Amino acid sequence: MHSTFYLPTRIIFGSHSLQKLSEQKLPGKRALIVISSGKSTRSFGYLEQVEKQLDAAKVSYEIYDKILPNPILTHVTEGAQLAREKGCDFVIGLGGGSVIDSAKAIAIMVTNEGNLWDYIHGGSGKGRPMTKKPLPIVAITTTAGTGTEADPWLVITKEETNEKIGYGNDDTFPVLSIVDPTLMVSVPPHLTAYQGFDALFHSTEGYLNKIANTFSDQYSLEAIRLIGKSLPEAVKNGKNLKAREDVAMANTLAGMVETFSGCISEHSLEHAMSAFHPELPHGAGLIMISKAYYTHIAEHHIADERMIAMAKALGKSDATQAMDFVHALVDLQKACAVDELKMSDYGIKETELAAMVKNARENMGGLFGVDPMTLTDEDCLSIYQKSFK
Repeated sequence: MHSTFYLPTRIIFGSHSLQKLSEQKLPGKRALIVISSGKSTRSFGYLEQVEKQLDAAKVSYEIYDKILPNPILTHVTEGAQLAREKGCDFVIGLGGGSVIDSAKAIAIMVTNEGNLWDYIHGGSGKGRPMTKKPLPIVAITTTAGTGTEADPWLVITKEETNEKIGYGNDDTFPVLSIVDPTLMVSVPPHLTAYQGFDALFHSTEGYLNKIANTFSDQYSLEAIRLIGKSLPEAVKNGKNLKAREDVAMANTLAGMVETFSGCISEHSLEHAMSAFHPELPHGAGLIMISKAYYTHIAEHHIADERMIAMAKALGKSDATQAMDFVHALVDLQKACAVDELKMSDYGIKETELAAMVKNARENMGGLFGVDPMTLTDEDCLSIYQKSFK
C-alpha cells in the first residue's frame, strides 16, 4: 500500500483562536482582506477583530468586499487588480468557502498573467500551467461547510458560460488557517444545515472515492460521526458552542479528506445545478440530490461495506446493509429540517436537467473518473429526475 500525506497548512483550531492571529508569523506586511458582499462580516464584528489583530502585528491592509455566495470570475479579476494596485503581498480570506475560494483565486491572479480561465482545466479553460507561485493565503473561516481552510481547492463560476469549475495545486494551500467556532454562532439555522451537509458529503464522497486511503478513511469516518452527533443541535441552538466546535472540527477534517482523497460525481452534479442557478446554495443542492444519489449506489451494491460503515458512523449502530446509510441520511435531514427542499423553489425546471448532465460532464468530468461505479448520462438524468420536486 502506498499513500501520500501532504498538508502544508498551519491550522489553529479552537474557540477564540482568532485572537492568536497577531502572534503568528504572517507571510507579508500588506494584506488584501477578502470578504463577502453581505453585511454579517462587518455587523458581527469579525472584520474589526481581524483589523485589530493586523494592527497589533503592524500589518497594513486593503479590503475587497464583493464576493457572492457562488463566487464569480469577474470578482476574482477585480480583486487581483486591487491587490496589485495597492501593493498587497498576501491575501486573507475572511468568511465562508466562497470567500476563501475567491481569496485563493485572487492570490493566483495577482502574480500570473491573463485570466483565471487560462489555467482552469475543463469547460472552456485553457489548462495552462501557472508560471508563478500565487501570493500566500491566510484562511479565517466563519462557516463550517467547505473545509477549504485545509485543502488547496477553489471553485469559481464563469458567469457568461455557466461554467462552475474547481482548481488547485500544492501552491494554493493556505499557509495559515484559523478555525474559530465562536465566529460561527451567528450563522442562521438553514445555512448551518446546508454547510454541515456539504461537509458531510465531502466526507462520504471521499470515503467512496477510488483513491480513498488509510489517512482519508480515518478523517472521513470521524467527520461523519461528529456531524451525525452534533449538526442537529447546532441547527436548533446555534449558540451551543460545543455543537459548533464538533461541526467545525468535522468540517476541517472533511477538508483534509478532500486533500488526501477527493469528491466524486455527486459534487459534479450539484455544481451544474448552481452554475445554472447561482442563487441555489451549494449545500442545499447537494441535499436535494443526495437521497437518489446514494440510493443508486446502495441498490447497485457498489460499495456495501463502506456504506454500512458510514451508516454506523452517522449513528445507525445496527446497520447491516447499504440502504441503512440512506435511511440514516434521511433521518439526519429531517432532524435538521431540510428534508423538503425543492429544486423548483430555486427556479430549476425539469426541462433543464439533461443540459445539467452535459454541464456536469464537460466542466467537472474528472470527478466521474474517481467514482466507485460508472455513472452513465442516463443514470445522472435519473438521479436528477428522482430528486426533482
